[in-house]
Amino acid sequence: MARNLTSPSFQLSPLNFRKHPRAFPNPFAPLQKHPRTSPLKLRRCRASAQQKTEMATVSGEDATSKEEKWGKVSAVLFDMDGVLCNSEELSRLAAVDVFADLGVAVTAQDFVPFMGTGEANFLGGVAKVKGVKDLTTDDLKKRFFDVYLTKYAKPNSGIGFPGALELIKECKGKGLKVAVASSADRIKVDANLSAAGLSLSLFDAIVSADAFQNLKPAPDIFLAASKILHVDPSECLVIEDALAGVQAANAAQMRCIAVTTTLSEEALGQAKPTIVRKEIGNISISDILYGGSFDSHNEKSKHKSEINGKLSGEFSQETSSTNQNGQNFGGLLGSRRDLLRYASLGVAIFSFLLTLRNWKAMKFASPKGLLNFFIGQNSSIFGQNKGETQSTRKKQIMNYLADFESKGSGSNVPEFPEKLDWLNSAPLRFSRDLKGRIVVLDFWTYCCINCMHVLPDLDYLETKYKNKPFTVVGVHSAKFDNEKDLDAIRNAVLRYNISHPVVNDGNMYMWREIGVNSWPTFVIVGPTGKILAQLAGEGRRKDLDDVVDAALEFYRERNMLEEKPLPLALERESDKRLSNSPLKFPGKIAIDVLNNRLFVSDSNHNRIVVTSIDGDFISQVGSTGEEGLSDGSFDTALFNRPQGLAYNPKKNVLYVADTENHALREIDFVNETVKTLAGNGTKGSDYKGGGQGNSQVLNSPWDLCYDPSNETVYIAMAGQHQIWEYNILNGITTAFSGNGYERNQNGSSSASTSYAQPSGISLSPDMQEAYIADSESSSIRAVDLKSGGSRLIAGGDPMFPENLFRFGDKDGIGSGALLQHPLGVLCGSDNQIYVADSYNHKIKKIDPVTKQVTTLAGTGIAGYKDGPALSSQLSEPAGLVEASNGRLIIADTNNSVIRYIDINDKDPQLRTLELKDVQPPLKTKKSLKRLRRRLPTDAKVIKIDAGKSRAGYLSLSFSVPEGYHFSKEAKSKFEVEMERENVIEFEPSIGNLNPDGSASIRFKRISSDPTTGRINCKVYYCKEDEVCLYQPVSFDVSFQQKESSDSNPAQILLKYAVVPKITTGTEQLIFSK
Repeated sequence: MARNLTSPSFQLSPLNFRKHPRAFPNPFAPLQKHPRTSPLKLRRCRASAQQKTEMATVSGEDATSKEEKWGKVSAVLFDMDGVLCNSEELSRLAAVDVFADLGVAVTAQDFVPFMGTGEANFLGGVAKVKGVKDLTTDDLKKRFFDVYLTKYAKPNSGIGFPGALELIKECKGKGLKVAVASSADRIKVDANLSAAGLSLSLFDAIVSADAFQNLKPAPDIFLAASKILHVDPSECLVIEDALAGVQAANAAQMRCIAVTTTLSEEALGQAKPTIVRKEIGNISISDILYGGSFDSHNEKSKHKSEINGKLSGEFSQETSSTNQNGQNFGGLLGSRRDLLRYASLGVAIFSFLLTLRNWKAMKFASPKGLLNFFIGQNSSIFGQNKGETQSTRKKQIMNYLADFESKGSGSNVPEFPEKLDWLNSAPLRFSRDLKGRIVVLDFWTYCCINCMHVLPDLDYLETKYKNKPFTVVGVHSAKFDNEKDLDAIRNAVLRYNISHPVVNDGNMYMWREIGVNSWPTFVIVGPTGKILAQLAGEGRRKDLDDVVDAALEFYRERNMLEEKPLPLALERESDKRLSNSPLKFPGKIAIDVLNNRLFVSDSNHNRIVVTSIDGDFISQVGSTGEEGLSDGSFDTALFNRPQGLAYNPKKNVLYVADTENHALREIDFVNETVKTLAGNGTKGSDYKGGGQGNSQVLNSPWDLCYDPSNETVYIAMAGQHQIWEYNILNGITTAFSGNGYERNQNGSSSASTSYAQPSGISLSPDMQEAYIADSESSSIRAVDLKSGGSRLIAGGDPMFPENLFRFGDKDGIGSGALLQHPLGVLCGSDNQIYVADSYNHKIKKIDPVTKQVTTLAGTGIAGYKDGPALSSQLSEPAGLVEASNGRLIIADTNNSVIRYIDINDKDPQLRTLELKDVQPPLKTKKSLKRLRRRLPTDAKVIKIDAGKSRAGYLSLSFSVPEGYHFSKEAKSKFEVEMERENVIEFEPSIGNLNPDGSASIRFKRISSDPTTGRINCKVYYCKEDEVCLYQPVSFDVSFQQKESSDSNPAQILLKYAVVPKITTGTEQLIFSK
């Protein structure tokens, strides 16, 4: 699903497809992927007739003698670009775009010599010729795929060559194995095949460049395909378009049919292909099985032209004969009318089956949504202004708004239905409460990882525009049935600390009326209720900020804004239950069997609690409960909503998936310290990994398991739909399984496997597999720890990998069972698989041999009730672990308690574990450092008068000149010092600047005495492709004697424009890029 900023006249161009928002399946796409009839089918019939004529007139040889002369063919290896897909020119155009963005002038012709050699050589070869030295081939490939996959290779965009699908099916019909053997990376192979409407299931193997050092013209890829297919190279035939590909086929000692879609016959002749044809539609099954007529290509073409004039008459006569006599023509029985009739029936049956299996997804479709889906791909005002200054960017948006208003264009946002439930506020109306305000509607569903990722962006906007006529409204549009429940949404609002109004639009009224297609989607509404813009996907903070900032200024100048406050009634302020609860939304648990210890990930208290198996408090790690990323002692270490835990008894350490810090942490119980093993607090988008320590970024790690056989920690990386591995011995973290697509696809290798937000992982007893709770596909799967491939255990849709809407609550066998967003999985000592079927509020058991799924505990209704297991109640359980006494321990997340059940009992009972002496964390106020009298000699000191403000926000805002940027490697920081203690509270008192050089610090005076606070900042900034520099800046903020009765929060801007020093020494040099 494209991520467009749509409006009457401009839209945001789609970005990297891997970061696309969660979208409902396009109900038309499978019909395009699996066509049942088309004009190409009749064309193939004509080709078959032509083959019959040729074979009858050429030499009179029978099939056996031809095969003996030609040699046996058992497999066909198709190149992709230029053979199956008309993508060579598109690839060159995308490459031209990439180099143009770098300011390097190239033409499409520059890339022709490097076609067929893989993206690294294709891009790197031209980069070398043009003298581009600053970017690695990996950097170029990332840029290339961003452009190519979003602009040129959209799903089902029709880039397949005519006749490709039919030839593949003919080969399979003759018992031949078929494979794709391409020098392209797997990401491009999958995208191109999807764009061509060629299903991956058509092929017996797909071999891409990812696993090979030597690409074409080396034979490695073709030889690997031969080995995978278990076919001798001498029985493989290659179809290629590139010189390097033909050379690779010869090196592999395979026959080769070359097509002239990229190079001329003369150019291809240098490599001596066996046969040359114009394109794949001109290749017959006779060419493959018997080498055609064994004439030269020119003679063959001449012969075809001679018989071509006869063909239409013969075709007509033979069809007529078939109609009368019912004889077989071209492998098809009956008349052309019968052919069309049965093909249409096939399409109808397929469409019915597709709709039946995807019926839950159909409710998300609407005429407006489909219209937005198909036409929402125009160029963006933002895309046109890359590199422009912020003021220019703002002016262009304001010009757009002026044009928008003068034309009276745009549609009115629909009014919220009156009977909807609201959280954090009373019911709101656009015509009343939101009139005169800029409103951002956030369409979200709380299961969606992408929706979680954008919450900090919304919080940033709400903080920045806190005292402006600006409001965020969360429109909760549930994917899962459980998510329609108001209490479930309330728990999500509490869990994610959401402080803006949220409406429960369970029937998707607003979604359909506006034409939303995916989660998350943002709709920006003006002060008169007109829709100004619509954009989708995560990573859109700057786009949102730019539009909101420009809109507030534009409409204020026209006196169209109303400054009235919007009253809120936050759920967290009225929920007494959680304020006194020892635990707050515990996510996962782990166990130390030998030492009788239970580890609890107390997620929303941002700590790890350690108790005995019986619930007696032992210790806690992260005692303040504050969010943050800080290593150190048990008391000073900070976490941010940790989830998965895995215990290593060899070292007495606990590994922690610090989810919202996007980090892997280690708790050392010997030295009582915490350290970060991978990740640095920044959400990553690296789908391969290979970095060491915290230089390797992660993306919402959700669960862990420890494999003692190879000293590895496996990570369920929910944020980018993969399984990763951390090597304890060398500290390197890499992607292990999954290609990053969000879908439910099982394959024989990592590259052919896709996950959908994996959120639970558990090692099998033989340590050959790990079981995965694949939450968004509602399935339990197993990943092979040798190959990285996967297989289905239970749940999900085994037929359509893109269908993530097959969920429910049904015991059964394998895919016949239905689950709903399972978050936890455990392989027990009895070799049974236990599942926290979270949105069904149940614990289920799976026999891994028979795949029989049965309910162990829970009624399917959220609640809190102990007693007989099948009549007890849980609320979104998420974690499981087994004690040595056969006790299954459960993190009952939304009830904020730990439960247990004795699985060996004949009549098992669900009970609550009493936690003794476990208290909620007491947030200790950090004593601010006393004001230092000496500053660095090169520090810039700016004095600020805060007046008599009682409370408010200090807004840090740094800027760097054109040609410079804030360092990504060295984070810019701030720290607060005070002249006197116990006068003013600051939160946070220490932290990092945002990537754009901003930060917000809340202050509240607790004494009327005058005082001075100093904000010490360390700004690290870099000149493009050169060195990175350091500038210390301090703001001395003076607060006067407090007499003001004004309770409105003050907004105090601390602004500084960095001016680079010109020095002869190296005192400012931090590191060289």
